[in-house]
Amino acid sequence: MYRLARTGGSSELLRRLARRAEGWAGILDADGTVLRAVAGNARWPVHEAAGIAARAARELTARGTGSYALDTGECGALLLPLDRPAGGHGPVLALVGPGPLPGGLATLMADAVMPLALSWASESVERKRRRVDLAESRGREAVLHLLMTGQLSIAHQVAGALRPRLPDPVRVCVVECSGGQRDEVARICADASGGRTWIVRCPVYARHLILIMPADEEAEAPESGRTLGPALAGLVDDCVVGVSEEVRLPDTATAYQQAFHALAVARGLPGRHARFGSAPEPALVVGAAGARWADALLAPLLAHRPRRSQDPGSQELSATVASWLAFSSHATRHLKIHRNTLAARLKLVGELLGLDLNRVSDQAAVDLALRIRAAPAPHRPRSGRPEASGDLDAVLRAPGVQDWAAQQLRPLAQAGPTGEETLRTWLRCEAQLSPAAAELGLSVPGARKRLTRLEALLCRSLLRTPSARYDLWLAFRAVDLAV
Repeated sequence: MYRLARTGGSSELLRRLARRAEGWAGILDADGTVLRAVAGNARWPVHEAAGIAARAARELTARGTGSYALDTGECGALLLPLDRPAGGHGPVLALVGPGPLPGGLATLMADAVMPLALSWASESVERKRRRVDLAESRGREAVLHLLMTGQLSIAHQVAGALRPRLPDPVRVCVVECSGGQRDEVARICADASGGRTWIVRCPVYARHLILIMPADEEAEAPESGRTLGPALAGLVDDCVVGVSEEVRLPDTATAYQQAFHALAVARGLPGRHARFGSAPEPALVVGAAGARWADALLAPLLAHRPRRSQDPGSQELSATVASWLAFSSHATRHLKIHRNTLAARLKLVGELLGLDLNRVSDQAAVDLALRIRAAPAPHRPRSGRPEASGDLDAVLRAPGVQDWAAQQLRPLAQAGPTGEETLRTWLRCEAQLSPAAAELGLSVPGARKRLTRLEALLCRSLLRTPSARYDLWLAFRAVDLAV
């Protein structure tokens, strides 16, 4: 019995008892709810056995006896308490089988009570620990979501119950682990950073960890003296790390995208680590005209009032479209909503804005407008009402945007005309790989290899979201307008 408890736990012990009784064995609580059960005979009606055991467990609890036996002629039941906590009723071991029950079953059951109680108590502690870990993980995920949507005060309030405190300024680090290693890598990250890093299991990608590190100390690993990114790449095999620039805490969403782009570059480097190169944010170079254009474009969405209380409001719709632009179909995991709910919300946003969100051009416009709204804009009108503004082309003709576009596309000179042709064709095909491959006269794997090489050249992620497709579309459009 003790050997079974050590190797198989309560399930193996119950299976042994069920086979001996040629029926059903289970653990029930005081009111008869089945907590765990095993049937030793496939022909035995399990639901009937569970009902008999539940009735007997309630009788045992009501009488307060040390054991209980039930014989209906067709079947028999034996019950023994596993534990009697002070001032309450503990779980009950129940055996139900066709009558008459085998001889010596009561003695075997009494011998099994002690190891079964120990196994059940150990498993209960482990289940509680997992629930606590899950609650903490969901709490950290909620704080990350609040940071991504700019709700800093609520994020600080929720983070106050967890450790460590949210740093400011920060660097965001995205760690890609091998399958099944994420929990172990999270423990290594916590140890390597000395507990100063905010660690979140990515809700979108099952192999990713998101680290929010204090930028002033650069989260140096105490043992190695190196920054955390290179230290992790050296400590964990098959681990790839991308690190963002230093940003203020309100810009966590931008830093996450930077780290994700750096991760795409790090996959092709021997050291498996990369830091995002310096690149201006388009929302910071559009000027006052760009802010007015963004206000005008998003005005129908921001002014939306739901007809029913259960329908999403403007803030929820904005968060939904921002998540979808960043993660595409994975937004369902990020927002914890059904794919039909996501599709319905996107359809409503498209109708409000008068745009076709299936087109990369309209997606790029909404993405830029949302980033402009999220960026600090002291030139925004005090009244909050959108002023008259030009279209997106007028914003892209501004000198600051033209310089930004030239800087974005400058690395393509190393790829020759093939690189620019590939990117333009891919964007013209709405960033769909198969139509782009057909138009380029390539196989799908060949087109994917070209885009992968361009990812390393641009130091940006293209094929996996968050993708640089919107920035590239805006840059190509700005260059074409200049010509």
